Amino acid sequence: MLELTWPWVLALLPLPYLVYRLAARAPRQDAALFVPFFSMLSRLQSDSDNIANGRLLSLILCSLIWVLLVLAGSRPQWLGDPVQLPSTGRDLMLSVDISGSMEAQDMVIGNRQVSRIAVVKEVISDFVERREGDRLGLILFAAHAYIQAPLTFDRATVGTLLEEADIGIIEESATAIGESIGLGVKHLRTRPENSRVLILLTDGVNNSGEIDPEQAGRLAATEGIKIYTIGIGADQVIQRSFFGARAINPSAELDEAVLTQIAEATGGRYFRARDVNNLVEIYEELDRLEAIEQDEQTYRPTKVLFYWPLGSALVLSFLLALLLIPWRLLFGITPREQADELDGAITGEEAR
Repeated sequence: MLELTWPWVLALLPLPYLVYRLAARAPRQDAALFVPFFSMLSRLQSDSDNIANGRLLSLILCSLIWVLLVLAGSRPQWLGDPVQLPSTGRDLMLSVDISGSMEAQDMVIGNRQVSRIAVVKEVISDFVERREGDRLGLILFAAHAYIQAPLTFDRATVGTLLEEADIGIIEESATAIGESIGLGVKHLRTRPENSRVLILLTDGVNNSGEIDPEQAGRLAATEGIKIYTIGIGADQVIQRSFFGARAINPSAELDEAVLTQIAEATGGRYFRARDVNNLVEIYEELDRLEAIEQDEQTYRPTKVLFYWPLGSALVLSFLLALLLIPWRLLFGITPREQADELDGAITGEEAR
């Protein structure tokens, strides 16, 4: 269906005619003159007729150009048939720890040790791509928690913001787990019930923020928000030094008891990711979250058409410019030559 975005612009169509009618005109003076060299003036009259015809054509072109410009200014567009958007899914808020400990290289990909944050970015990015139909949000936390992306259907943007999240953009010396949960509750509490899900990933213990994790968990349970907690980090790595090799636990500070308590209090579940495969399996299981019906949404695809009348106006303007070029001055008899010929005719008549 054709539609004009600004139809009131069409009211400008009669503007040039109104200016023409209302503008003051110079007084016209006609005088009779007897000319004996009528043949010469007849030829000049023929030239005048050509000029008049050219003016008429110019007037028509100018009128068409004005109509096309006004039509383009009204922004015509074509509205397609209504299309239903996917209306099933969850409201998933992803809360990711980017404290300094996430730089620990205790994960292995292809016989190569990589940092925890690198593995998290890769696995969660794949998870985000698979969540078609869900609203996704992103919270980053370290010493404090910040909303990086509010709930949106734009999965590509959420993935990009996660990829750009680097250690150090937030004060990295502490971990505010409770504050990140509280921020997630703030953004999820207005969403439909039974669709509110927070997925929290961390490798440490809460040691910062204004709210403790247990209190934040109780608040989430009151609001009907389900929290899935994920503890990441290897149980054991071999550390080699001058005195030999020894096994250490890089996840000694991981507070699994609190993470388990939060998940169980909200109807969720605690997962332990000791390696890349564990983390992949966890997010594959989270993929099986049951979808619920939400408000049906539709949109109508729109195709703008203003460039067609605008382009036509430009083409006609070019033709008008060609019409106004004095081709007779370039290739024919000049007005000066016509005037000399007319003077010669007058002199001949006077000599008679």
